[in-house]
Amino acid sequence: MTEWELPTARSVYVVAETDAGLVPRHWGAPGQRREFAPPARTPFEAPADKVPLEFAAAGTRHAQFAELLVQGPDGVDGALLRLVPGSVDVTDDGRDAALTALLRDADAGIEVALHVRTSRAHDVVERWARVRSLRTAGDLHLTRAFGAAWNVPVGPGARVAELVGTWSREFTPAEVDLPAGQLSLGSRQGITSHLYSPVVALRARDCDDGCEAYGVSLAWSGSWRMVVDAVPFRDVVRVSGGADDETAVITLAPGEEFETPHLLGAWSPGGLDGLADAWHEYQRGRLARSTGPEHRPIVYNSWYATGFDVRVEHQLALADVAADVGVEVFVVDDGWFTGRTSDRAGLGDWYADPAKFPEGLGPLVKGVLDRGMRFGLWVEPEAVNPDSDLFRAHPDWVYRAGDRPLTTMRNQYVLDLGRPEVEEWAAAMLRRLLTEHPVSYLKWDMNRAVSDGGRPGDPRGREWSLQHARAYHRLMTLLREEFPHVTVEACAGGGGRVDNAVLALSDVVWPSDETGPRDRLAVQHGFLTAYPPHVMSSWVTDEPDRLDTAPASLEFRFVVAMAGVLGIGADLLAWGEPTRARARELVALYRDIREVVHTGVVRRHGSPSDPVYAVQYTAEDASRVVVLVTARPGACRDDVPVRLPLAGLRDEARYRVHAGAVAVECGVLAGRELTGAGVPVPFALAPDCDVVVLDRLP
Repeated sequence: MTEWELPTARSVYVVAETDAGLVPRHWGAPGQRREFAPPARTPFEAPADKVPLEFAAAGTRHAQFAELLVQGPDGVDGALLRLVPGSVDVTDDGRDAALTALLRDADAGIEVALHVRTSRAHDVVERWARVRSLRTAGDLHLTRAFGAAWNVPVGPGARVAELVGTWSREFTPAEVDLPAGQLSLGSRQGITSHLYSPVVALRARDCDDGCEAYGVSLAWSGSWRMVVDAVPFRDVVRVSGGADDETAVITLAPGEEFETPHLLGAWSPGGLDGLADAWHEYQRGRLARSTGPEHRPIVYNSWYATGFDVRVEHQLALADVAADVGVEVFVVDDGWFTGRTSDRAGLGDWYADPAKFPEGLGPLVKGVLDRGMRFGLWVEPEAVNPDSDLFRAHPDWVYRAGDRPLTTMRNQYVLDLGRPEVEEWAAAMLRRLLTEHPVSYLKWDMNRAVSDGGRPGDPRGREWSLQHARAYHRLMTLLREEFPHVTVEACAGGGGRVDNAVLALSDVVWPSDETGPRDRLAVQHGFLTAYPPHVMSSWVTDEPDRLDTAPASLEFRFVVAMAGVLGIGADLLAWGEPTRARARELVALYRDIREVVHTGVVRRHGSPSDPVYAVQYTAEDASRVVVLVTARPGACRDDVPVRLPLAGLRDEARYRVHAGAVAVECGVLAGRELTGAGVPVPFALAPDCDVVVLDRLP
């Protein structure tokens, strides 16, 4: 048996060639092999159904789940895939390693190239497949084409952690005890969706919170599907995923190929916290173009202060206060373009409204720049209102199901980015907007799911969600390559399009439209289990909470927003001078801790519903620790001091501890005490929150 090892920073992924095909041999700590035990023989399964293949097609397996479903022109379904002898190729340059292997069924006329990539810089394994037609005549139809199978050695069954939600309640942690059966998650909406995040974590059913965990994430921004398959009495649980297999049929003409969305896998010996560390390390080191403030500025967004009533003099009055409190970029949200007096008109007509800007955007942009801030705009390139010049000129550019009446949501339709002419229009619009004006921050929103997806009369029309997502990725790549100075914020009605493919092409993401501070704290608590703080845009607003209506101070709102990329969205003209002065102090405090918040190791302590909750950020060298603390009303009493045990500190290290916006000194404490008895929280900032900073002494 020939084996190949692909190392990561702290683990190894091992595959082997067997008579049945390519199979995993180990995934986890180096030198701690745990072999995949073969299941008991039964007369109702073929040999390939008993083996944890790296990739399988229906026709190769017969009883168990398969990643590939293919239909040929001659009425024969499935493919008998075999590993091509000598096709496994492994490269390793001392930093990154890669494996490719070919599976082929010459009779069916199909070939699958499997790809595995690892890096010693992080612990994420990246996998995908390229499916190619070898036929000389007739089309192949792929009714499912997932990228990989992850055989996770936690069985029988698994505890499956997931992130679920709805609009304004995204990223809610949930856990499923799956003794046997299939768990299917996904989106049919053309976007990643608010309902499920494309990431799962698996642990053994009898493990505690600190046992080893495996995570699988799908890097894809369109309709998708992930399946966790716990076959009864099997030692491995299989996780597969890719483009949604309920709504998309992929057509391959002779010689054509399809590259699947990429799947990411990570192993950690440290449970869900360790798995979060692995994701964050990968997202900072591999996906982010930088982690500095140049693409994570302190934002002011004028939406809540103005709505659609955008006027130059009003915006500049807001800009005066924003600059005074320390904002770095001023963003004009919805309402600046032609005909946009409500959400019923104007989408698609991306020119400054002459009624609001008789001299164009120039005076507003100059005013913002003169106040020492960058200038930003909100756009929604994928949407169009029926009442717009664009729709009147191109009614055929929207998704429609034949003669069925168009479905209107939010008074808008979705443009069919799968049409080359629509993608070209969007690219030209973005180039014009970013060339005509010194815009250096762009908030790209997408405020409704795709309905009536498809293109009647087009033989590739059922690939619409693939085409849409890939066009979106190309346009985001255009922004990255042609306008590298522009910070791009990705949004889809809040957290409707957050995934690792988006993180690779944007700088920050908007996790939720919920800005009530206690409800937002719950959203961020779940978000940080799979996504990093340096992309988590969070605003201070005056908006109330919808669910958790316990009162919260201004300082509480700031502490919640400091947990990621700080923004302010309140009506600054309604803030009196004492409030503005306090905001200046809090913004200055954030500037001081921003680097550790964006690049530190994250530990969540408790739950936002607990009397006291905290998020700890520890610098990579442990020289500085930032702890953002929030409390429920009445949780803090003078006669019961709060101490919070920290994680990840060295026993012998000594730290100077201070708290609040004006650095109230809390003494010098040893790491041993900080992880044992805990750090004292004086609530110097406000009775319901504090910012505690620990600086290690020489």
